[in-house]
This record gives sequence, structure tokens and C-alpha cells, in this order.
Amino acid sequence: MSKYASLATVPVFAALALGHVHVYADVQFDQAEVIDVEPIVERVATVVPRERCWVETVRERRRTNASAPLAGALVGGAIGHALGHRKRNKQVGAVVGAVLGGAIAHDIGRHGARHRRVRQRVCETVEETSYRGRQRGYLVTYRYGGSTHRARMDERPGDTIRVRVQVSPG
Repeated sequence: MSKYASLATVPVFAALALGHVHVYADVQFDQAEVIDVEPIVERVATVVPRERCWVETVRERRRTNASAPLAGALVGGAIGHALGHRKRNKQVGAVVGAVLGGAIAHDIGRHGARHRRVRQRVCETVEETSYRGRQRGYLVTYRYGGSTHRARMDERPGDTIRVRVQVSPG
């Protein structure tokens, strides 16, 4: 056999090999019976801020009169002025009387403050999570050739589905 004769047989073997590949890739289609269809549902969460309000009873301190210490100082100053005998003592008595009168009025105003119960509206923002299902396809169980198979499909099938059957030598 010559060198050129052996090269001529290469295309023949390649053609035969391609012919066998064609046999392996012999694809046919058939119908299979659908046994069960389950929806594939994805759970999606949505978070929404909401204001929640209610009425509650709270203790509130009554405000004292801001002019009470000033009035006490004036009254104390007048008393100190009146009680001083000499001119110099009148000035000192007025200052001491004003300071004492202001302190007394402040203490009376502070201790006289009472608490009262008041109903007031209280609000807070809370995040509420809601869930909903989103259809993502179907899990289909089908029977073909005596065997049961499962596949995910985007569309809901009918009573039968088309299946691809690939034939190859065993």
C-alpha cells in the first residue's frame, strides 16, 4: 500500500464516523401522560411603614406661675424696706427682703405644683411586612415508557406533554 493510498482512506473513515454520529443523534418526539402539576410559587415580602396611634393617660406636671418669684421678691423688698429703721438699713433690708421673698415664692410655686392625669394621643411608626405569592412555573410529573419523570415548565400543561426521545445503541 502506497503512502497516498493510506491518505485516501482517511476521508472514508471520517465519513463512516460521521454516519455513526448521525445514528447517535437520532431524535424523535412523542407524547407522555401528565400525572400531576404543582404550581411553583415564590413568596415575596413587602415592607410598608405604617403609623400606629392610640390614646393613653400620662402624668403631667402643672406649670407654675413664672411671675410668682418676681411678686415674692417685690413683696419681700417692700417688707424689708418698711422694717428698716435708718436710711442705710432700709436699703439692706430691702435687698435682703427681696431675696428672701423671691426664694419663698419660688419654693411655694415649686411645692405647690401638682401632677394631673391627661389623656393624649401617642403615635409611632411601625414596619408591617406582607407576603404574597408570585407564580414562577410548574413542577410537572409525567409518565413515559413505564417510568415516571419530573420537569419544571413555564406554562401549565394539558393532559399530555411532548417529550423528546433520543435513540442510541445500547
